[in-house]
Amino acid sequence: MRWNRFLTPGRVIAAGFAFLILAGTGLLLLPISHQPGQSLSFMDALFTATSGVCITGLSSIQCNAVLSGFGQAVLLLLIQVGGMGITTLGVGIILVTGKKIGIRERTLIKESLNQPSFQGILRLLKVMLMVTFSIEGIGAVLSFPIFLQDYPVGKSVWLSVFHSISAFNNAGFDLLGGSSLSDYRNNVPMLLLTSGLTICGGLGFVVMLNIAQKRRFRRFSLHTKVVLTMTVFLLLAGTLLLHVTQDGLTWMQSFFYSAVTRTSGFSIYNLGDFSNASLLCMALLMFVGAAPGSTGGGIKVTTLFVCIWSAIAYTRNQHPTVFRRRFSQEVRDKALMIFLMGMSVVLVSTFLLCMLEPDASFIQVLMETTSAFATVGLSCGLTAGLSAASKLVLVLTMYIGRLGPLTVATLWMVQGRKNSEILRPEETISVG
Repeated sequence: MRWNRFLTPGRVIAAGFAFLILAGTGLLLLPISHQPGQSLSFMDALFTATSGVCITGLSSIQCNAVLSGFGQAVLLLLIQVGGMGITTLGVGIILVTGKKIGIRERTLIKESLNQPSFQGILRLLKVMLMVTFSIEGIGAVLSFPIFLQDYPVGKSVWLSVFHSISAFNNAGFDLLGGSSLSDYRNNVPMLLLTSGLTICGGLGFVVMLNIAQKRRFRRFSLHTKVVLTMTVFLLLAGTLLLHVTQDGLTWMQSFFYSAVTRTSGFSIYNLGDFSNASLLCMALLMFVGAAPGSTGGGIKVTTLFVCIWSAIAYTRNQHPTVFRRRFSQEVRDKALMIFLMGMSVVLVSTFLLCMLEPDASFIQVLMETTSAFATVGLSCGLTAGLSAASKLVLVLTMYIGRLGPLTVATLWMVQGRKNSEILRPEETISVG
């Protein structure tokens, strides 16, 4: 079957995520998914399923208190499939069964992993599956002795598996109740493990494969160099700013928040008690997010880098060049579009929530909407008390954030034959 002007790869991926959300909603509504004496409304089930599939972590319910073992397993499955991508997992199953992968499946993988070409796409998929399950397994093993100090063996095993998958897929869900990982705020091994899983998931599989193959920084691709440079810079800058703007945070805790704020959304304190400066810093880190082709969200670190470097080069009347390589005009245009469209989604969502939730402060609303768009999951405590209309706004924001604003914007376009472009007369307008 060939792609046609209506059935595009972007629409298939968007429909796949929508179907997964609806299926997850239906499963979470089943009585078997609830703890005895508990129930779940349709909106809360839809919100939780969307947050799981979009690997966000925002939750209007306390998962350990409302969801049964079956419900928690459903949520974990949604996180795993949402993090890897329904297309990636589906094609991975086809590979395991030994069937042939056609151009249609390769196109879907290329679009879902945000790759520029088909070259090495199947190899990347195989590495992605292997790395994902390997790191999640290692994370579960390392988490087990930490949870075993506080819980029975059986529950420790389940908590370890759930936490490892949630952290690596940058979902931010937990089954501990209360304020996420607040009981482990002074447990350095837990903070380091969670930060490490988050960072690995946020680097992207292309970067991890390139590091494994080349091993030396000077031999890395430009993409890998930019991702690693921006990741280190944002980790250090976030650690410093959060330590300075929030009293009581140790350096380890500041590093933890710098790592998880950009992608996974775990928390060790009630963010409602944080200063406005700290929350604004977190909102900026969330908006940037992780790397392309990773389990994280946001506009991506490479997008910010290209925008900033292009602006610097423009003031110098030069081409944007870094690591002895030059960015193409197409990359610069795409980065600017993603930045502007991402900002537009956050602003519109914030405006709508400000109208629907007039009693909430602006910084709380901004944190909520940015967290939803960047699929992070941090909240100042608004989520559980939001109205149905506000939750629906966040559901749409999470969905757009998971697909990417540029992908969503092109869903309505009909792809037909390109007519010869007519060059109109050029005229100058004043800007700035």
